[in-house]
Amino acid sequence: MLFICSMKEWYQLDSDEVLQLLSSDISGLNTSQVDITRKNVGANILTTQKKRTRFSILLDQFKDFMIVVLILAAIISFLVGEQTDAFIIIAIILANAVMGFVQEYNAEESINLLKKMAAHQAIVRRNGSIQIIDASELVPGDIILLEAGNIVPADARLLEVHGLKTEEAALTGESDAIIKLSAPIPDDNLLPADQLNMLFKGTIVSNGSGVAIVTAIGMKTEMGKIAGLLESEPTQSPLQHKLSKFSKQLAVIVLVICSIVFLYGLYRGETVMSIFLTSLSLAVAALPEALPAVITIALARGARRMMKTNALVRKLSAVETLGSVTYICSDKTGTLTQNKMTVDKWQSTDENLLLYAMVMNNEVKVNDDGEHIGDSTEIAMVRFAESRGVSRDRALEVMPVLSVLPFDSDRMMMSTVHKIDGKHIVIVKGAPVKIAECLSEDNTEKEKWLKLNREWASNGQRILFFAYKYLDTLPEQIDETIEKELKILGVVGMIDPPRKEVAQAIEECKTAGIKIVMITGDQPATAGAIASALNIADENTEVVTGVMLNTITEEQLSDLVATTSVYARVSPEQKLKIVRALQQRNEFVAMTGDGVNDAPSLKQANIGVAMGITGTDVAKDASHMILLDDNFATIVKAVKEGRAIYENIRKFILYVLSCNLGEILTIFFAPMLGLAIPLLPIHILWINLVTDGLPGLAIASERAEHNIMKQPPRSPKENLFTRHISQQIIITGIILAIASLGIQLWADNQGYSLIVQQTLVFTVLCFAQLGNALSIRSAYQPIFKTSLLKNPLLITAVLLTVGLHIVLLYIPIVSDVFKTAALNYNMVIAVLFTALMSLVAIEIIKLLIYKLVYSKTLKVNVLQ
Repeated sequence: MLFICSMKEWYQLDSDEVLQLLSSDISGLNTSQVDITRKNVGANILTTQKKRTRFSILLDQFKDFMIVVLILAAIISFLVGEQTDAFIIIAIILANAVMGFVQEYNAEESINLLKKMAAHQAIVRRNGSIQIIDASELVPGDIILLEAGNIVPADARLLEVHGLKTEEAALTGESDAIIKLSAPIPDDNLLPADQLNMLFKGTIVSNGSGVAIVTAIGMKTEMGKIAGLLESEPTQSPLQHKLSKFSKQLAVIVLVICSIVFLYGLYRGETVMSIFLTSLSLAVAALPEALPAVITIALARGARRMMKTNALVRKLSAVETLGSVTYICSDKTGTLTQNKMTVDKWQSTDENLLLYAMVMNNEVKVNDDGEHIGDSTEIAMVRFAESRGVSRDRALEVMPVLSVLPFDSDRMMMSTVHKIDGKHIVIVKGAPVKIAECLSEDNTEKEKWLKLNREWASNGQRILFFAYKYLDTLPEQIDETIEKELKILGVVGMIDPPRKEVAQAIEECKTAGIKIVMITGDQPATAGAIASALNIADENTEVVTGVMLNTITEEQLSDLVATTSVYARVSPEQKLKIVRALQQRNEFVAMTGDGVNDAPSLKQANIGVAMGITGTDVAKDASHMILLDDNFATIVKAVKEGRAIYENIRKFILYVLSCNLGEILTIFFAPMLGLAIPLLPIHILWINLVTDGLPGLAIASERAEHNIMKQPPRSPKENLFTRHISQQIIITGIILAIASLGIQLWADNQGYSLIVQQTLVFTVLCFAQLGNALSIRSAYQPIFKTSLLKNPLLITAVLLTVGLHIVLLYIPIVSDVFKTAALNYNMVIAVLFTALMSLVAIEIIKLLIYKLVYSKTLKVNVLQ
């Protein structure tokens, strides 16, 4: 059996050709034909991709390079007998893994949800009779029968239509109900939204009835193609990429430094074990053990804060990725607009009669919950009339319906006959051009109304004309002959209006240097009008269509995406190509959407943002983040939160690496100054985990600096360590090393024992680092300008760290484990003085660096 034609598409063939190619007829397939076909093509189901198991999700938490380095550090610590250090490192690794696992446990099941959307049963003609079968049993060539309310069970070519309309917004992005035809369409390369004689799996019949022949099932359907597109590889977030690169660079640096120290120790004549322990101390000092855990906790906290603003984060990496985006590619229907057709303009020769016509000339039903069911444009007019005080019950009292001539795709009209004041009146609603042909008015009058139609339509309005005439006598048979010699009643313009809060959100994004792009499956005129209303583009901006995209190469697309703000009539595959083209230009892309057609591009984007209320389950599960209030403006809050989190993580990295560098320099230069090993591995672990970790968590919770949304997005190519960050790490590390070596030199001159010297160095590093935590809160404000009350968590962390350090020094059982000594009064004064001088030096360096670097870019006076 032949299922595709090499020369023509299904929509281009007439009914007889389709039946012949599929070896079927209007009475349907017989049982033997069904069995043979099913063996060749399989069942009408969507195949599932391999689901991530709980174990695989947990295993993924250990694939980060920094985690691998920490695991190696723990193994080495076990081998050399430093079991306490090893257990602490392992505890950190496990805690990090548990946090990541809990957040990502909800594995993606997008294709399973696609299956749920599909019809479970279908009405078919087989063996000459009508049968109800499971939709999975359908095969190409089956004749299916459909009526209002049915879910289309497979892709099919229409053979007969009776006022058939379908809702395809979730698949194609088209906000209006689609009027279906049965005649062939000769045009080439039409998108699904323009194939008016085709039905697509998963869409809904909103009006009328029809007969169709199945042309594609399962993964061969348009929905199946989308399911296939969902199997793209996940993209790496900016922070993940930068941390991965940083971890590898750090591992190389640590290996080089440890090798130098080890060889230098051997050269000085130290024992192999002694110098190996020193090198291990350096390795422990260099590795920021708390970094993975702090970043995971920071992202999880950010996710909780976003939840309070109605942004539900599904993947932790999405928290900071939003702060990195340079483009937000947004679907129109249901995202920028309300996904609810609304009467925007109307003009009439008799307002009361037009309102009665709006509420009665339709096929709208009301369900048990009081909700309107039917065509979206008809529902819009019913609601509009009701808002003007005209209910259907009231209208029926004034002018009861005597007869209905349903809409069909040939006439493009619907008529109702009523009785009013003892007379009979015909109300006709339909396409403007078709109604104009039936008017009795002269050409001048007709042109006046058609001009109005063109003006409104150019602004993206969906236009319907209403006309009427009184009948002298009621005909025995109501047919299209009554739709002649009509008088114009009025014109109604409808549109799916923009969300009220979106325009301001878009302006905020522009201020933040983020470009907004609309990508929709809707009509170009509608897309252009909405884009202009929201200031995404001006009135003269060219709307790029899917047909245009089909004619260009990948290189041309790469150039086109840099200048295009509005795309219309695009397919899911084209949306995906647009996102990929932007990513190939090193842009970080956020894609918003709510339909099935958005799912592939949501998954491909650096961050996919689905709508929580109007969004399909497929879109939600393909996304990284869900807007629970469907409010585009929530994205702006999320972007601000994402930027703040990224900056806070970078502050933490500056904080921890500057301290680690101070430890390395102290251990490296102490022997050269003739001093003993200044720090033990357990001291370094304590500093890296507690002194770095507790304040680090507080730093990760710091509020966003006030001008964060007035800065352009970070360049995707920007190094995690910009020039000024690297300078600050190096200079701060040197300051901490000078303070540590200074206190050890003083202690050595005082004749203090080795354990006292190490305790003093240990304590100075802890206290100086706490001062560094207070300084690092703001990139450009001096410490006395940043109120601690704005971050009570930091106050708690500093006090807790000081308290725990006192326990290490003065509680014998604990001090024995950590190999520390109690400090007397003079020692404490020396420690506090040294730590305070370190803080002053760090503050001066910070302000100097930022004044030099940002004096032109930051519109703030760092010394105000």
